Parts: sequence; structure tokens; C-alpha cells
Amino acid sequence: MTNEGALVLKQDRIEWPTIALAILIYGCWLAVTWCHALLPLCLTPVLGGWLIAWHNSLQHETIHRHPTGRRLIDGAIGAVPLSLWLPYSTYFRTHRAHHASRAITDPFEDPESRYLAHTQGGWGHILRAAEFLQSTLLGRLLLGPPITVGRFLVSELARGRKDPATLLRNWLPHLGASALVVAWLHLCGLGIGAYLLLFVYPGISLSLLRSFAEHRPAEAPEHRVAIVETRGPLGLLFLHNNLHAAHHELPGLAWYRLPAFYRQHRMRLLEANGGLLYRSYGELFRRFLFRPHDHLVHPDYGGHDTSPEIA
Repeated sequence: MTNEGALVLKQDRIEWPTIALAILIYGCWLAVTWCHALLPLCLTPVLGGWLIAWHNSLQHETIHRHPTGRRLIDGAIGAVPLSLWLPYSTYFRTHRAHHASRAITDPFEDPESRYLAHTQGGWGHILRAAEFLQSTLLGRLLLGPPITVGRFLVSELARGRKDPATLLRNWLPHLGASALVVAWLHLCGLGIGAYLLLFVYPGISLSLLRSFAEHRPAEAPEHRVAIVETRGPLGLLFLHNNLHAAHHELPGLAWYRLPAFYRQHRMRLLEANGGLLYRSYGELFRRFLFRPHDHLVHPDYGGHDTSPEIA
């Protein structure tokens, strides 16, 4: 990290905008779940999905030691399992490993890679079929949530066979906290099926929109991290993690400081990431709604060339 980068990180340890954001997200979630019966049915998945995706963005901030720099406090802020399916400790471990990896997108080295190695046999065919179904943006948004959750659960079962003690340490606190969330939903008269359909499903879908094009394989590791220059509501929803190359350069920089840092260093960041830039999520919709973003078998393991197309 540059000296300038180190200086940027010397900010106030209590990040009050992030604390205010956490209060807003949890307060709105409590209000929407409590008042769900009063809302128009068409509005519930919009609000519910937004809050689940926003909470996922908040969890991402807490993993990077925001808002206090104290792991127990930050973890307590982020660990409430509003989405029910992903243990916070597992997310913490895999995301920190993703940032530590020098082989981002490699299916064996990067735990957050969505790319596959070309494998033979029935399971290889199933994985490739599942990834093919979500290789377009439309498929990613509509089919990505169950595929993502299903693939994660299968990988957790495989991990449990190798290391059951660690799996239990991850899942027992998560299941206990999830039981409290479900108890609150029961108190609100919101069934678990309706909650999964109207809150969790659209929330995962929105989060997958952010991750759809943020990485691509490339020979140079720094060319694997994209930038989406969105503004307005989606930038706030993703807490500016769409400026992904900036986030990877300074993962300890608070979300509300990222836009100014990006504006100041835009040309240098684009030169460093090989120009892997999308002007907006509108561009992603125009280019990839019905067309695959890339080939999901990693080029180092039997795939085709996935050089990015820059408009």
C-alpha cells in the first residue's frame, strides 16, 4: 500500500455514518416486517429485497473492520442473519481469503470465484449447466438466487465431511440467531415461505447484480477487478462497492469515502485495472441481459478466452 493509502486509513475509528446506516437498515427491516400486511403486495419485494441487499452490503463493511475497528463490535453489527442462509463467520472467512488471494477468479484459489474448472462426469455437467443458466444477466437475476444458495450448501456439506468441528462452530451460532429472526417473523405474522420469496430472494438477486461483472479472468491479477461507475440509488445500495478496483486497493476505506477517492484517482485506477470499466448498470443490462458476460469455465482450466469487452 502507498503512503497515501496508509494515511487515508488513519481516519476516526468510530465511523458514525456507518453506525447510522446500520440503525436505519435494522429499523426499516423491523418496520417493514411488522407492517408487511399493510403494504401493497407489489411493494413488499421491492422494500424487502432492498433491505436484504443493503444489509449484505453492511455485512461486507463490517468484515473490513467498519465501523469501529473492533472485531467483536463490528461482527455483532453485521452478524444478524436477515437473509437466513449464510453464516456470518463463513462470509467473513471466505471474503477475507478472497482479498488475500493473488489469483482472484481462480476456482481453486479464490473462495468467491464463480468460475469453474472443466471437469468430467455427472457433477461437472450439473455445475456447468447451473452456471450456464445464470451466465446472462437475466439468468443471474432470476435463477441466480437458488443456484447460489444451493451451490453454497453443497459446498458446506462437503466441508463438513472434512472438518465437522469447524462447520459446527460456523453454523450453530448462525442457526441460533436465525431462530430469533424466525421468531420475530412469526410474531409479525409473516410466514417463512413468504419471507424467503418476498425478502430473501429479491435481496440475493440485487446482490448478484453487483457481483455479476465485478471480476473477470486476466493474465495480470490487477486486471481482474472491474469498476462500474453507477451513481444514485444503486451506488448507495451497494455502498459504492461497485467501484470495486478502488475497494480492492483500499479495502479498509469506509464506503462513504470511496467515491471521493475514486474521483481523485480515477485515471490511475483505470490504468492499473487494464480499463475494465462499465459506465453504469444500465450498460450491463444493455450488453448482457440476454448474452453471456463471459465463459464460466476458467481459461486456466479448460475454458475459452475471456478477455473483457470494453465499450
